Amino acid sequence: MNAHPHSPVSIAVAQLNLTVGDLAGNADRIIAAIGEARAAGADLLLTPELALSGYPPEDLLLRPDFYRACSRETARIAAAAQGIVVVLGHPAEDGYERYNAASVLREGKVIARYHKSLLPNYEVFDEERYFEAGNAACVFECRGVRFGVNICADVWEPAPAAAALAAGAQVLLALNASPYHMNKQVQRLQVLRDRVRETGLPVLYCNMVGGQDELVFDGASFALDRDGALCYQAESFVERVEVLRYEAGAWLGGGMAQARTLEAEAYEALRVGVRDYLGKNHFPGAIIGLSGGIDSALTLAIAVDALGADRVRAVMMPSPYTAQMSLDDSREMVRRLGVRYDEIPIEPAMKVFADLLAPQFAGLPADTTEENLQARIRGMILMALSNKSGAIVLTTGNKSEMATGYATLYGDMAGGFAVLKDLYKTLVFRLSNWRNTVSPVIPQNIIDRPPSAELKPDQKDQDSLPPYDMLDAIIEAYMERDQSPREIIAAGFPEAEVRRTVTLLKRNEYKRRQAPVGIRVTQRGFGRDWRYPITSRYQDEF
Repeated sequence: MNAHPHSPVSIAVAQLNLTVGDLAGNADRIIAAIGEARAAGADLLLTPELALSGYPPEDLLLRPDFYRACSRETARIAAAAQGIVVVLGHPAEDGYERYNAASVLREGKVIARYHKSLLPNYEVFDEERYFEAGNAACVFECRGVRFGVNICADVWEPAPAAAALAAGAQVLLALNASPYHMNKQVQRLQVLRDRVRETGLPVLYCNMVGGQDELVFDGASFALDRDGALCYQAESFVERVEVLRYEAGAWLGGGMAQARTLEAEAYEALRVGVRDYLGKNHFPGAIIGLSGGIDSALTLAIAVDALGADRVRAVMMPSPYTAQMSLDDSREMVRRLGVRYDEIPIEPAMKVFADLLAPQFAGLPADTTEENLQARIRGMILMALSNKSGAIVLTTGNKSEMATGYATLYGDMAGGFAVLKDLYKTLVFRLSNWRNTVSPVIPQNIIDRPPSAELKPDQKDQDSLPPYDMLDAIIEAYMERDQSPREIIAAGFPEAEVRRTVTLLKRNEYKRRQAPVGIRVTQRGFGRDWRYPITSRYQDEF
């Protein structure tokens, strides 16, 4: 069925940055978007999934008072929906049942409501814990065009879109809170093209934007015509209220943002994640322990890009094992970035601990205990500075280290937010090189030198770990694709390295449970979507 040629509809896409639980603040932002859309001549405004509550609200969704507050704010937004139709994503309660809902608001009233029918319970999602599944299509009319509503996971399977078509829809509107991971947009476009091919319905896809704990939402809202052609593409990672027109079966007037490279996209996700974690939690600034290595260098660059140099402090804590080049490179990098920089040598504290523990360690050889003490001294210093200033410590460990336990509990793992937690070491190098193409803030020597923890003479990471390109590939296969060691070995990786890597990964689950939350950029990070037991005797298939 085609829309009447004389009934063009102007639709505003509200790609908004919303905060979980800030119901009044989110409602204010949505009402402001209504005003922007109306001023631009829009007939209809589409918001993201659970726009009112933010996503994911987690166990706030178990509180009856939360739904009462959502209901009050929904009424306030409905009152603002004058002269425009608003499709609002929000949690809704109906008796004892709770739904991930989208309400259609017009002239102060809820004229239709849709309940999400497919509740995701995989990756970072656990909506079956909170919601009942809807079982009915929702179609409403605006200026002679019949719009069907789907919510996020609904469009990843054929049935909900088919139900909208059967109920008379001519256009499909999709509300989304779809978190970012690398290459996610390619998947979204393919899935929505499948729905278009099956139904013949053009689609408008509106996605949330901004950071929420370990998740980052990239926006990247878009429209597809009935042939699956991309007619509108919003810029990723930025708030936008943009208007396009639907007329005679076609999308008109939509902007087309340029695609970012994978490195630019991942870096922007990290920048937004840091900006919003500190901003939404009201931290005045960030403190980073600078080492002269690539992980702390990239963390510092991201922090400055996210917060500005005036809100970032770098602290170098040299030991007798710290190379002069580490000091020189750190001093050069902070000069380039213009951040506050302090050097606090830890040798005096090392001597105090050595004397204190000498009777307990008598007759025992030096080992990783003494190395870990150095990391813990540094962690204590950083946390003391954090307590005194209110600034949060950004830890610098990467995914390769988190997987293998190549990090010290209460030492370099001490802090409040782990910026690189989901970046393999190989990706750390790629992003560092990419960042230097924008402006050369990381001294090249930091990128070129072999990685080292510098906790004993002439130490190199590769003394304790396989080469990073091999290590990262093994971790990715085991962790993200659930391949067995036997399958990884069959793919050509040395059995000894696979055994060593998998053993380290399993042995260090207790450390990861105590690690700070960090930004997710891969399809599976060590966070919401990694729930392995600490105590386990499962034997992998070799």
